[in-house]
Amino acid sequence: MARLEEAIATRLGKERAIFMPTGTLANHLALRRHCGTGGRAAVQEQSHLFNDTGDSVQRLSGINLVPLAPGRTGFTASELDEAFRTSVTGRVLNPISAVMVETPVRRRSGKVVPWDDLVSITDLCRSIGIPCHLDGARIFMMAAATGRDAAEYAGRFDTVYVSLYKYLGAPFGGILAGGAEFIESMYHDRRMFGGGLAQAGLVAALALRGLAGFEEVFATAMNRAKDLFFDIGRLPGLSVTPFENGSNIFPLRIAGPTSPVRLAESLAQRGVFIYPEDGSDTVDLHVNSTVLRRPREALAVIFADALSEQSEDRRA
Repeated sequence: MARLEEAIATRLGKERAIFMPTGTLANHLALRRHCGTGGRAAVQEQSHLFNDTGDSVQRLSGINLVPLAPGRTGFTASELDEAFRTSVTGRVLNPISAVMVETPVRRRSGKVVPWDDLVSITDLCRSIGIPCHLDGARIFMMAAATGRDAAEYAGRFDTVYVSLYKYLGAPFGGILAGGAEFIESMYHDRRMFGGGLAQAGLVAALALRGLAGFEEVFATAMNRAKDLFFDIGRLPGLSVTPFENGSNIFPLRIAGPTSPVRLAESLAQRGVFIYPEDGSDTVDLHVNSTVLRRPREALAVIFADALSEQSEDRRA
């Protein structure tokens, strides 16, 4: 585990790092250390921490979350500045004491917060002395998808959380990285919340293997996928258009008589899996390294054959 902590801290340009059993705990303890118990943290309204943790930081650490940019991928520096000014000019002083940014945002189809916004937000935080934490669960994937180094993203933030099971091949766990003083004694906080796992070294071994050469492999997968999506978009009734500020998720739009469910069934018989939602004519295609297991041309033929099978079924 010490090898993994050191490896990820080095890759992110941070002094030290510590294993956490879950991302929820990593983000929680990062804000707890930044805010103390009883502070306030500005977050995206669409973030995992705000939507999917049952008010954990409020109930367990007395930290109130201030949600910004409702329904959007991220907030701007102007929105954050307005929230901060409001917090210190009201009749009761109630300042924001930390900021957390999640990118990519899972609830927004993996869209990333634009780099210029990240720079403006973190510059603002530095100017007013507020620590800034990055929920970078998928930071290495994001780096490969955007072409910007993970350490460049991490360098804008005081602390960073990275997932070990999202793309690195471990069954669970995460790493929290930051300055040496920040990480020092964090294992006490981890144990207090029941997160000290005696056999976590097994997780570290798998993550170390997944980390080796990850950005290069995933960048190759992204290039292969983009070429494949061009081929798929030439098939009748199918189109693939990247999201603005997207990462590794691409919407496949299915038009005409083609049934998304039947197409998914035909593809599954050929070892390719998509997951349509009921009543929707759009399916999100998630790129991962498995796209490298077959030639691009072979994958394009699979989509063409699946479409052809549907046409034959309709004629029958």
